Amino acid sequence: MLVGLPIGLWIFSFVSDVVFLAGWAGPTWKIVASYTIAAGVIGALLAAVPGFIDFLSITDRRVGRIALNHMVLNLFTVVLFALSFGLRVVYPLGALPVVVSAAGLVSLAIAGWLGGELVFVHQMGVNKRPRSR
Repeated sequence: MLVGLPIGLWIFSFVSDVVFLAGWAGPTWKIVASYTIAAGVIGALLAAVPGFIDFLSITDRRVGRIALNHMVLNLFTVVLFALSFGLRVVYPLGALPVVVSAAGLVSLAIAGWLGGELVFVHQMGVNKRPRSR
């Protein structure tokens, strides 16, 4: 349930950046992007706690390898967005933080694909229904 918050915030931050860079709105949109990135980083770190607990419960080696890649990519994504946030202090209206955010979204998409494989293919974190008689 917690993963939706940082995903939505980071996507909206990128949209806010695009709105500003395209000239459709003023610098307020860059401020909005900064706040949504910061909130997304906090949300992702909160979501990492139950995710790590789930990770520790994995016994299947193949699933564990997928989960490890998922975790590493998610942490890399957090680092990219934290870097984007930091660059906004140095280059408040520049395009470099937006490029870093775009790389973060690519990393996020790959991590999400791996997360989907964990849930939908390997049934990680899924409560199975009891069979009806």
